[in-house]
Amino acid sequence: MCNLYSITTNQAAISALFRVINRYVGNLAPMPGVFPDYKAPIVRNGPGGRELTTARWGMPSSQHALMEATKKRAAKLEAKGKAVDFKELLRMEPDGGTTNIRNVKSKHWTKWLGVENRCVVPFNSFSEFNKAEGGDIWFALDESRPLACFAGICASWTSVRKVKEGETTNDLYAFLTTEPNAEVGAIHPKAMPVILTSPDEVETWMTAPPDEALKLQRPLADETLKIVARGVKEDTAGLAP
Repeated sequence: MCNLYSITTNQAAISALFRVINRYVGNLAPMPGVFPDYKAPIVRNGPGGRELTTARWGMPSSQHALMEATKKRAAKLEAKGKAVDFKELLRMEPDGGTTNIRNVKSKHWTKWLGVENRCVVPFNSFSEFNKAEGGDIWFALDESRPLACFAGICASWTSVRKVKEGETTNDLYAFLTTEPNAEVGAIHPKAMPVILTSPDEVETWMTAPPDEALKLQRPLADETLKIVARGVKEDTAGLAP
């Protein structure tokens, strides 16, 4: 489960590679460590063409997950003798979001699989954690960490992300995962992000009907990825000192 990646390529290069028409970001600083629920750049389909914007990492969790979390919170409050308005408790249940999406056949995700909710998530490297192998293990397409992207979905959503924020409306995103290839599987055997490596794959993901686009939910070929760093929380290679 990928919950950490880096994007250090500048926005001009991102815009050029992904054919961005409109930009809704200011000075986009390098992000050697992107963590869940933080804002990061995505490229999405907009009314006038492709847009470069920022969104919070983590799509809405399922109603089932929120219901179960609320039940646990209600039980703790009731155990302390406090009255519980379950409906209001559920409405205000904090949801940090779901960062990785595997089961695209779930009803929770199918409503967001149309082209209007698809995006690509630019990255230079991503990390999978394995304590025995040194902690955070960083992967990239090669040692130079070229720009690539994950196949993602995005939406605007009103919810409680953090208790101290209360109810807010945010642009959100997450990306698809699939079975790991040999390199990732040796570190994290459960899954790897869905990575798009060519302009044709990006075009298919951003424009094709769901059945065709979802054929891209597959692991990269073996020997496509390289381990480029171990044991660090941020992949700072290539950044100016």
